[in-house]
Amino acid sequence: MRIRYLPETLINQIAAGEVVERPASAVKELVENSIDAGATRIDVHIRGGGKSAITISDNGGGMDREEMIAALDRHATSKLPDEDLLNIRALGFRGEALASIAAVSRVTIQSARDGESWEISCIAGKKSDAAPSSHPQGTKITVSDLFFSTPARLKFQKSERAEFMAIKDTISRLAMAYPSIGFTLIHDDKTVLKLPAAQSLTDRLAALLGKDFAENAMAINAEREGIILSGYAGLPTYHRGSAQYQYLFVNGRSVRDKLLGACVRAAYADVLHRERHPVVALFLSCPPTEVDVNVHPAKAEVRFRDPGLVRGLMIGAMKQAIHEGGFAASSTVAAGALSSFRVPGPVANSPGLPLRRSGGSGFSSPALYGNLAEQNDQLALDQGFFPSARAEEMHTPRAGEAEAFPLGAARTQIHENYIIAQTEDGLVIVDQHAAHERLVYEKLKIQMLEGGIARQGLLTPEIITLGEDQAEQLLNHAGSLAKLGLEIEPFGAGAIAVQAVPALLGAKADLRGLVMDILDEISDQDTSETLDLQMNSVLSRMACHGSVRSGRRMNAEEMNALLRQMEETPLSGQCNHGRPTYVALSLKDLEKLFGRT
Repeated sequence: MRIRYLPETLINQIAAGEVVERPASAVKELVENSIDAGATRIDVHIRGGGKSAITISDNGGGMDREEMIAALDRHATSKLPDEDLLNIRALGFRGEALASIAAVSRVTIQSARDGESWEISCIAGKKSDAAPSSHPQGTKITVSDLFFSTPARLKFQKSERAEFMAIKDTISRLAMAYPSIGFTLIHDDKTVLKLPAAQSLTDRLAALLGKDFAENAMAINAEREGIILSGYAGLPTYHRGSAQYQYLFVNGRSVRDKLLGACVRAAYADVLHRERHPVVALFLSCPPTEVDVNVHPAKAEVRFRDPGLVRGLMIGAMKQAIHEGGFAASSTVAAGALSSFRVPGPVANSPGLPLRRSGGSGFSSPALYGNLAEQNDQLALDQGFFPSARAEEMHTPRAGEAEAFPLGAARTQIHENYIIAQTEDGLVIVDQHAAHERLVYEKLKIQMLEGGIARQGLLTPEIITLGEDQAEQLLNHAGSLAKLGLEIEPFGAGAIAVQAVPALLGAKADLRGLVMDILDEISDQDTSETLDLQMNSVLSRMACHGSVRSGRRMNAEEMNALLRQMEETPLSGQCNHGRPTYVALSLKDLEKLFGRT
C-alpha cells in the first residue's frame, strides 16, 4: 500500500479522539478557555449527560471576528505569545481543543468584545461565514450531537448518568482551583451546582466537599525552593474506599498524576490501611519552567524538573500535619456511632436516634477482675505499659480528678474490649486493642530510631515449618529481621528456628502467626525492595501481635494508664490500619439520644 496524506477532516477526527474522550473532556477544555479569558462567571448547561448538548457561557474577554474564525482552526492559539513550551501560564495552549470538538459535533460560537458581537457555526469541521450577533460581552459556545460524525466513538460512551457525574466532577475540580469564579451547572433544566464567587478557598471547599470535610481537614502550608504546597488533607480516620476524592492541582490545573498520588499514599501509609484512601485537596504552585504540562493529550499528567524535591515537600508536609493532628479522631466517627443506636420503643419527643440493646449486661464488674499477673496475657504489664495493681486495690478517680484530661477518667470496661471514660463534657469509648496496637507500634519505631529494637531470647527456640520457598524468602531477610528484634536461623529443609523476638511482644506471642504475617508483608511488597524499606509495615504487623487483646480484662489503673499514654503518643487517634481507636460523644450528643434537646 502506498503512503498517502490523510485528509484534513480525518486528521481532526483522530486528534479529537485524543483530546475529547467523552463529554466531560469537552466541558473541561471549554471551561478552561473561559478561565483563560478572565471570566468571573461561568455557566454550564448540558442535556443527556452532555451527549445531546453542551453550552458554556462566560463573561470573559470575548473574541473579535478574526479571532473567532481562527479559533476553529487547529493549532491556532493566543496563549503562547512567546512560543515557549517551557513557560506555559495558561490552562490551554495547544490550540486544538475547539477544532477537535468541532470536528466531531455541531458547534455554534457567539462572542462579543468591545461592543462588537459575532457568531459562527461549524458542522463536522466545516465552518460557516461569521455573521453579526447580539450577544453581550463574553462568549457562549454550544456543542450539539457530540461524536455524531464518528459513530464508533459514540458507541463507547457510557450512560447519561455516568457522563453527567463525570462532568460534575470536572466542574467541581475547576471550581476548587478557582474559588473567585462563580460556577453554575444545569443538567436537563435542573440546577445541580450553583457556586457564587467565594471569599476564600476554605469557603469553596466547604461548599463542594461538605461540612464533614471542613470539620476533619488539616491545613497544609509548606514551601521549599520556590515550590509551594497548600490546601487541606483529611484526618486519617476520615477516609474513603477509592482515591476519587483526592483533588490534586498543579499551577491551577487539575491533574491525576502518578507521582502526586504516590506521595499521598506514602504520607498516609503509616496510619491507613492500603485499601482505604484519604480525602485531600492539595494545590502545588511552582514556576512554569519547573513543570512540563505538555506530556499528555488531555493534560492530566505533568512532569517535574526535580521530582525528588516535590516528593519530599509533599510527603513531609502531610506527615507533619498527620503527626500534629494524629490524636484527633474524625467527627464522622462519633456521628456514625450515634446513627447506629436504636430506640427500643416509642418515646415521647424522641429524635429517633438509635439505642442498641445487647443480650446480657456486657459489663465487666471490677469485683470480677483477677490479679493481672495471673492472666494469660501478661505482655503489657511486663513491658511497663501499665502499673501493676490487684483488682481489690483499684483506685477510682475522685470527681473531676481525671475528667479534665482529653480522654477523661476510665469508669468501666464492657465486653472485655471497650473502655468507657468520662470527660468534662461527655464520654469516650476506647477500643483497647486498637489503641494499644498503636502504642506498641510507636514504641517499636522509637526503639528503631534509637539504635535497635530490644529483643528477648527464647530459652527453647520455636521451630516453624514452612514451604521451602517461604523459608528461603524469610532467611534472605534474616539480617533485616534481626534489626527488628526477630532472630531466625535455618532448621532443615522448609523450616526455621526462632531464637529471639522483640521484647515488646513477649515470649508468649503467637510466633507462627507473626512469622506468617511478616511473610505476607514481604510478599505483598515489591520483591526487589529490601526489608529495610518495608520496616514500618513489618513493625505494624508486629505491633498487632504485641497489643492487648480483645477479651483481656483491665483494672481501673491500667485503663487510665492506657488513656494517658494515648494522649502522649503521636497518631494515637487511629490504629495501624486507619480505624479509630476511640469515639468521643459530647453531653449534647447524649442528650439528643434521650430527646432532652
